[in-house]
This record gives sequence, C-alpha cells and structure tokens, in this order.
Amino acid sequence: MSDDSPSEPRTFARDALETVAIVVAVGAVLFAVSGVWPPMVAIESGSMQPTLERGDLVVVTAEGRYGGPAADDYGVVTANESEGYGRLGGPGDVVVYDAPSHPTPIIHRAVFWVEDGENWYDRANESYASGADSCAELLNCPAPHAGYVTRGDNNDYYDQAQGIASPVRPDWVRAKGQFHVPHLGALRLEAQKLF
Repeated sequence: MSDDSPSEPRTFARDALETVAIVVAVGAVLFAVSGVWPPMVAIESGSMQPTLERGDLVVVTAEGRYGGPAADDYGVVTANESEGYGRLGGPGDVVVYDAPSHPTPIIHRAVFWVEDGENWYDRANESYASGADSCAELLNCPAPHAGYVTRGDNNDYYDQAQGIASPVRPDWVRAKGQFHVPHLGALRLEAQKLF
C-alpha cells in the first residue's frame, strides 16, 4: 500500500474544484463580454447558408453591444440601413429572436424596420414577397405592429411573408450574432438529442 493513498481523494477533490472554478470563470467572462446567456447558439437549419451551416456555433451578444454606425434605438443595424456595416457574411445584423408562433429561437438577418400599420410592400424586395403583387396579398401587411422584417440568407422569402413570424418586436430579440465557428455547434445539437 502506498503512503500517498490518503491524499489521493484530496488531490482529486482539489483538481475537480479547480476545474469547476475555471469553467465558472470562463462562463463569467463570456457573460460579461456578451451580455447574454448562453453566449453561443448552434445553427439547427440551413436557412442561413452558405454563411452559417447546420452545426456551426455562433457567438452572440446583447443587441445593444458592438453596434455599427447605423444602429437603431435597439442596437440593431438592418441590412437596408447598414452603410457598409455587416456581420456574418452580409449587410446589417443577424438577430436571434423568439417568435410566439415558432417553437424554437430563429437566427435570421434583420432587413428593415416597419412601423405599426405600415404598407411595407412598397419597400420590400419583390423577389422575397412570396409572389404577392400588393400589400393586400402579402401576409403581415399592413404591419400588425412595429418591428423588423427578417429573412434567412438562404430563404427566398421574408419570414413575415411566409407567416414564420409577424414583424419582429424589439423585445423578441434575444441577441445578435457576431461571428461563427464552423461545425462546433454540432456537439451541442447531438447532445440535445440525448436529453
């Protein structure tokens, strides 16, 4: 029997506590920098391809942090107002939002802002209006409330034109994407399947 055996449990406990302390410290730093928890999201669909692929990990921040030169009162830069600023492979900000009509958060680009009651068909890119020829034929037009018109970079339609969400209210926005790490989110997606 070794003389070191009584200290092995203490060494294990100390190592475990150090590991937990490091994880907590890293989490605290990530929260302090990003302003949101969790500070990363995994991409679950192909709606933002080719910039974001299923399984990519996106580092996100609170919407009011690290805004561009044309950020609105909520800290979001829309694609139509971006003035050369962009994130994640395109103009403007990519936002993570919770739509009451959708079971999971959505990560899509904020394209432009609409006011309550606005006929936004005239400002929309006709190719993303799902074949509508006027506001009367376009879902969520006139706008039922103020918010962002959004679109996945790989989608041929605005989220609002397909009924995915009405204009995205600022309080639905949970975060905005800053940069991504390819494939790292696949681990999280696989772990979700287990629970």
